Amino acid sequence: MKEFKAILGSFKAVDLTIRKAALATVVKVRGSSYRSPGARMLITDDGKWVGSISGGCLEGDALRKARNVMASNIPQTVTYDTREESNQNLGIGLGCNGVIDVLIEPLSADCPTIQLLHKLVRENQPVALATIFNGKNTVGEKLLIDSNASESLGFSNAALNNFVKEDLKKIVASKKSEAKMYEIAGLEIEVFLELIQPTVSLLIFGGGFDARPVSQLAKSLGWQVQVTDECVAHIAPIFFPQADKLSLCHRDFIDRDFAITPYTACVLMSHNYEYDRDVLKKIIQSDSPYIGILGPRKRFDKMLQEFEKTGLIVSDEQLHRIHSPIGLDIGAEAPDEIAVSIIAEIQGKFASRSGGFLKNRNAPIHDRDAKSDQVFKQVYLNASL
Repeated sequence: MKEFKAILGSFKAVDLTIRKAALATVVKVRGSSYRSPGARMLITDDGKWVGSISGGCLEGDALRKARNVMASNIPQTVTYDTREESNQNLGIGLGCNGVIDVLIEPLSADCPTIQLLHKLVRENQPVALATIFNGKNTVGEKLLIDSNASESLGFSNAALNNFVKEDLKKIVASKKSEAKMYEIAGLEIEVFLELIQPTVSLLIFGGGFDARPVSQLAKSLGWQVQVTDECVAHIAPIFFPQADKLSLCHRDFIDRDFAITPYTACVLMSHNYEYDRDVLKKIIQSDSPYIGILGPRKRFDKMLQEFEKTGLIVSDEQLHRIHSPIGLDIGAEAPDEIAVSIIAEIQGKFASRSGGFLKNRNAPIHDRDAKSDQVFKQVYLNASL
């Protein structure tokens, strides 16, 4: 969502009476690439861009291709083969060892793509989006369904629309984006099926000095940040200038005053044992997938013992969501270092990754499905256009 917001903010500043704009989206990757499918970049005809589709090696050529799209007003999919050590077409030795498809679409103030981005940012809800990037006269068409399977936009090909809608429902459950090829009545159509998830929301309980770098680092990632405390002096705006919301809230009213969703990470760092214990008792029943508690393990063990005495038994599922001590083991000591440890662990939790050295990972850096290097084809012999 951070990239969407940056693109929309920059697009709003473009004077479309004298400038033209296009949107480049990575839709398919075979092998390695710097950015994963779903990466986007806004391009204007004066040579400026916001966002990225690579580590800087493809942007210049994408700009040249985007000028053609702006002039013709017709979407185009460009394929970049970075497997050669010396790519003469791009004029630079990339050596990324991958093949990357990029869809470039012309933009206008009222085009469906811009309206869609506004909708995604405004509603901030999980959605599944399908975009045709290879198909006769249909490139750029989109189909969107929300978590309730409600459909909006849509393809001109009704048969394709029905098949893709069912596949979009599957990626909502699997949480894995992918490119698929469909064959309908002899026509091959490639579609990028993309899961777009809401911005991570970070709820910090305790406004001490060490909460400040946690808030600042989370905001640099584009997360929504709320800080709450029972002491008004701890949550002065001067301490958290970038936070989205500061709240003075008694521990008894936490479940009333805060909407904790499956996209909310909760961090308890008040340094007040009784406050953290009482807050944990409240939020452990919530949908938060991550609850981090600052302090040694024995502090959390004491909480569990007190809960047990009162008849509250913490389930294995709840224990899995609680991280105490909080953060990754990176040798953090100072508040800024601890903030890196905490934010990195939360990122890993939401990405379903455990942390660790990438050099020890016996898999691609980007967690793409093994099938992404294959060609998907579904044949519907009886389907009509």
